[in-house]
Amino acid sequence: MAQISFRVDDDVKLSAEQTLDTIGLSMSSVLNVFLKTIAREKRIPFELTADPFYSASNIRYLEQKMEDYKNGKLKFTAHELIEE
Repeated sequence: MAQISFRVDDDVKLSAEQTLDTIGLSMSSVLNVFLKTIAREKRIPFELTADPFYSASNIRYLEQKMEDYKNGKLKFTAHELIEE
């Protein structure tokens, strides 16, 4: 049987161990399930995404709003955005 070693933040490890203890599972059993799922499904078994603020569609939206602002079509107040 192979052994895998990796580093993880102390707080993350402690929190995960506490959660797994409540569920009644060991870290080793959960990591084995995780790796078996990856091997079987040929994918990470959950969605990985970046911060949506930096998505291409949001950047385009923000660039358009800046253009509108520069062209006088958009004004800012202290609490809201007003489109004319």
